[in-house]
Amino acid sequence: MEDKVRIHAQHSRLCGWLCDAAYPLWSTRGRDPAGGFHERLTQDGAPLAEPRRSRVNPRQVYCFAVAPSLGWRGDSAALVQHGLDYFLARYRRSDGLFRTLVNADGSPRDDKALLYDQAFGLLAFNVATSVGTARVERERLALELMRLVFEKLKRSAGPGFESGVPASLPLLSNPHMHLFEAALAGSEMCPENTLWKSLADELAELALAKFIDPVSGALREFFDADWNPAPGIEGRIVEPGHQFEWAWLLLRWSGTKHPRAREAALKLIDVCEHYGVRNGLATNSLLDDFSPHDPGARLWPQTERIKSAALAARLTGEPRYFAMTAAATDGLFRYLETPVAGLWYDRIDADGKTVDEPAPASSFYHLVSAIAELSALARHV
Repeated sequence: MEDKVRIHAQHSRLCGWLCDAAYPLWSTRGRDPAGGFHERLTQDGAPLAEPRRSRVNPRQVYCFAVAPSLGWRGDSAALVQHGLDYFLARYRRSDGLFRTLVNADGSPRDDKALLYDQAFGLLAFNVATSVGTARVERERLALELMRLVFEKLKRSAGPGFESGVPASLPLLSNPHMHLFEAALAGSEMCPENTLWKSLADELAELALAKFIDPVSGALREFFDADWNPAPGIEGRIVEPGHQFEWAWLLLRWSGTKHPRAREAALKLIDVCEHYGVRNGLATNSLLDDFSPHDPGARLWPQTERIKSAALAARLTGEPRYFAMTAAATDGLFRYLETPVAGLWYDRIDADGKTVDEPAPASSFYHLVSAIAELSALARHV
């Protein structure tokens, strides 16, 4: 009972931070009046003029699309449209895929089309169908981009997708994870379109067959052309943040219908909670023998730990997942102790020292999705 009481208090505190500080700050200072959203804000809240990654605008679109459901009463619809307009105008290539980087003025800087960035475009289009009056157009954009992803990035020599255009090795599990997330969002927002469910099913089965080691239960990051672990250190890397994130997605996909996926997801959580948490924080990476590889702790693995634990608690009712949720949320608060409320620190180093540097906008998506999952658990208990 004590952990459930803590979770309610933590949830209330985080929702207050989100709606009273973070959303007001990022909807004003984080928004570029000339178009799109800034890449980072300094710790005094000033935007930086610097190149902007493709993923930032779709992530911010996601954040503002779900804002009404989390209690924010700002103009979410206008902010969503602001982000989508810039994404479509500045990142879309002539072939319909989205480039990975533009300059601060919006001019192209890196024209590569990465699967990772297409996945976030799909997530934004799908989630944005819940806001404003442009549902049909956003559904059309999502389906058109999905068609292009299959046409230009689907592997002809085996399962899964290439990492980008042009294709290169190693193959990566991480962009498949975000494509899985986008497919689940499509299934939830547009359940009548079975293409999203088919894609989600394909990606879940790929993860279970190729990404997750059947002996250790750990999930790898880098692979060769046959989905074997990549040679050298790359093929041995295990990231606790991604383990937790895959577990959350597999639990969303499986529920009570796929015991194998549910078992694999819970093992991902348990393995990384045992080996990947140090001094109360989820670390950046391990090797496949679970020895430390990068013992620092970025913000985003903390949010993924919260999400996986909160969903596991809701689905299983097991006390250990409630305790894990409360512990992970306590860890997250360390990153939010900033001079300007609504910002965050991105890194705590291996010695436990907070790194004082600008707040990346891309982390807002992680924070918002963690608070949303915590909200679901708080309602449940």
